[in-house]
Amino acid sequence: MTPHAVDGLLYPARVVHRRRVAPLYRFVYRIFYLLVDIDQLDALNRRLRGFSVDRFNLVSLRTRDFGDGSGDLRGWAERQLAAAGIDLAGGRIRLLVLPRILGYGFNPISVWYCDHADGHTRAVIAEVHNTFGERHSYLLASGEGPFAYDQVQDKDKCFHVSPFFDLVGRYHFRLSPPGTRLRVAIHETRDGTPIIDTVLAAERASLTNSNLLLHVLRMPWMTLKVIAGIHWEALKLWLRGARFHRKPAPPDNEIS
Repeated sequence: MTPHAVDGLLYPARVVHRRRVAPLYRFVYRIFYLLVDIDQLDALNRRLRGFSVDRFNLVSLRTRDFGDGSGDLRGWAERQLAAAGIDLAGGRIRLLVLPRILGYGFNPISVWYCDHADGHTRAVIAEVHNTFGERHSYLLASGEGPFAYDQVQDKDKCFHVSPFFDLVGRYHFRLSPPGTRLRVAIHETRDGTPIIDTVLAAERASLTNSNLLLHVLRMPWMTLKVIAGIHWEALKLWLRGARFHRKPAPPDNEIS
């Protein structure tokens, strides 16, 4: 384990998007994620000079950006898990997030790794945000036993993300445990035909003051780049003739 792995880790990442129906496109960008223990945020806040929770800093995390927006991260996660019959018995919950840089942030996807007190992952929550300020989560679990990272988790699409795809589709999640390397792959299909792939691949690094500063200096406009890239790629798709779909109402339930 790397130093300070109890409260948080740094994951420099490469994200690949590939559209597999006309008009075809592919783009790649580099960012960095934080993996934080939601019960150790105060410790992380004290340990890192350039990082703060719920206040401005070079790098920050705002708890209201996740879950139901109340800031009660564990309470929200445990309520969603309990509704699905999952009890962690007080086990650890880690959240993979894009932090805010100089107060600005946008998370296309955040991943909650929910461990039972016995140390085994019981469930994963994939929280998806769109550029309209809406959010929806997909609960991934493997029955009553530990989460099976070697199995694909399938979910019907029910939340609007891109204006160039409607809600007819199915997500296929393939994840690795957050270790030395971390991988989150989401393959979307329609009637069994692949339409888009999104893959996040990262390697673990120590979350220290020097490492955090180094990555901010390498990517000072990271969060702006994410939102700007989304709109830039959307413009290129529109100019190439991709069919535009109006945004439907978000689903009534916050998790599926």
